Amino acid sequence: MPENSPFTLARAIAERYANLPQVEAVALAGSQTAGAADQNSDIDLYVYLNADLPLEARATIARAHAQYAEVNNQFWEPGDEWIDAATNIHVDVMFRARTWIEDQLERVLVRHEAAVGYSTCFWYNVAFSQALYDRTGWFQRLQQKATQPFPEALRRAIVAKNYPILRRSLSSYRYQLERAVTRNDWVSANHRVAALLASYFDILFAVNRTLHPGEKRLVAFAEKNCKLIPEGMSAQLNTLLGAACDRSVVEKLDMLLNGMDNLLKAEKLHPQDETKAQDSPHAA
Repeated sequence: MPENSPFTLARAIAERYANLPQVEAVALAGSQTAGAADQNSDIDLYVYLNADLPLEARATIARAHAQYAEVNNQFWEPGDEWIDAATNIHVDVMFRARTWIEDQLERVLVRHEAAVGYSTCFWYNVAFSQALYDRTGWFQRLQQKATQPFPEALRRAIVAKNYPILRRSLSSYRYQLERAVTRNDWVSANHRVAALLASYFDILFAVNRTLHPGEKRLVAFAEKNCKLIPEGMSAQLNTLLGAACDRSVVEKLDMLLNGMDNLLKAEKLHPQDETKAQDSPHAA
């Protein structure tokens, strides 16, 4: 493997973290392990900790060979980022407590708790990581736990949590989108479409018992990995997104959601309203 390859760089960085006693494991994930990397892909490293890691130690590693470094970013997960001086590769390092990631797997695999969008992303992240350092074999055991089949209870919980907020409740994304269009509030409309699609894909992957890969390339991922896809989904998504600042956006959204309704009914996963009061005039 070339010395300037992303994997070689990732392993070299992992070796630096391995010298710190607080580090339990270091894993490579993201596009580099999913077979989706291109020349612009960064390196996503996950450092699993058994105790807090001093910022000074993190800064020393981040700045060792960086042309530019940011330490202790708190925008999403706690992390450090830098541009490697030798390769110009963007390195993104995220820090996780052992107990935290263990609980994330317990949430879906044992407690079967859904989220509003992205329910199984952490499960996917662990399952498709490549360990670069594993002090005690803990990460290997965690990955073994992550290889179990998709629980049916979780599958149904994801549908039950995400389906109503598509368009079957007064707080649904569809209802909010319609109001935004009425007000010519296109920033809000765009935000509601994006939020709806997060729940839409969460449902789609759950129906297929497929783990959610995250935010990127979802259509291509679904077409490759999901056998059960609403008819015309890809074209309908393109039409919907193309109408983001057009009054026809609500109509385009309904077309997309009608397809999801049909899929859920075919798979006997369509939530049934308990009373007529719960019915929505927007439902198919």
